[in-house]
Amino acid sequence: MESSDDASRSAAESTSRSVSRERAGSPSTSGRVEWLLVVALLAVPMAVVPGGDDAPTLVSLWGFVTLGGDGSGLGGYPVWAYFLDQPRPFATLPPSIRAWPLALGFHLLAAGSATSGVALGREDRRVTGGLLVLAAAATLWVAAGLGVRFGVGATAGWFAVLPASALATLALAVAAYGRDLRGIAVR
Repeated sequence: MESSDDASRSAAESTSRSVSRERAGSPSTSGRVEWLLVVALLAVPMAVVPGGDDAPTLVSLWGFVTLGGDGSGLGGYPVWAYFLDQPRPFATLPPSIRAWPLALGFHLLAAGSATSGVALGREDRRVTGGLLVLAAAATLWVAAGLGVRFGVGATAGWFAVLPASALATLALAVAAYGRDLRGIAVR
């Protein structure tokens, strides 16, 4: 059982850590610019897949968008339709496709965390940064799987697909939340 001295010491240590973090130049919550960038990541395509007839396909968190396909200029296929139209059970899909909902979930949780920081003034920046790192890993996994399927061979395909979202998400995590994430690794 925890004594009142231990509880007050723990509270004092927690307060001194947050004060020292603010003194070190790291804000306690995301700013409006950081929030806007985190939310903007929801629109960045996970991968750009080159298509036939110079019509690339953008694979986003929300589905597929084909540019210049079949003469109409723009075609789309939402991700929920993709999963609902599958004749195979979810567990039998390739691992990179099964990571797609994880990528979407991590991005939405990071956006929610940053939103709570801006709107309510309550956020743990380490959580937001960590979710962005997990989102980058999941979107890279999806892009790598697409690269293997659309490329020639297991390694050449990686270079056929541009993992735009993974690169942008990791860059934002390091640039905006890197100091907070380093605080986790240093302890």
